[in-house]
Amino acid sequence: MTDDFQAAREAFRQGQLLAYPTEAVFGFGCDPRNLDALQKLLAIKQRPQDKGLILLAADYSQLLPFVDDRAIPQQLRFAIFSQWPGFVTQLLPAAASVPEALRGAHDQIAVRITAFEPARQLCKALGSAIVSTSANRSGEPALRDAAAVAEQFADELGWIMQQPTGGAERPSRIIDPMSQRIIRE
Repeated sequence: MTDDFQAAREAFRQGQLLAYPTEAVFGFGCDPRNLDALQKLLAIKQRPQDKGLILLAADYSQLLPFVDDRAIPQQLRFAIFSQWPGFVTQLLPAAASVPEALRGAHDQIAVRITAFEPARQLCKALGSAIVSTSANRSGEPALRDAAAVAEQFADELGWIMQQPTGGAERPSRIIDPMSQRIIRE
């Protein structure tokens, strides 16, 4: 990859917002542990806090600080972990320390271990899961390339990855493996 991940790491550490490609659209992200960054992200999106946000990770170990792993029933573990890496977001029990700005008004947190290599490489370079929400203001179409993101949001972002999206037509499927509900097909 030709992207300067050092600049991404610095922006991430400073609580700035990042923009990066996902499987379908460009995403906005930030450090999920930084409450100020989470509030900036919600403000740029004009998104209510009670909805919650998705976390994107390169592997399950990056999600462990946010997921109450002990609350995942043994009989569901194979079904959950066999979905990843992939294009499936799952609602898992949130760790007690997860702030409402991240999980919304829910006891669960939406998480995905991506197979999309640019996003995986970003998470690896950051050494962390990253917040993942579509790059747009709520109610507007999601942006699908770096140029459009820069045109609309450059002044509000600390770093933009110059890579294309994965070309998927729709956002990730969201499932609740605990209740077997499909939240978004």
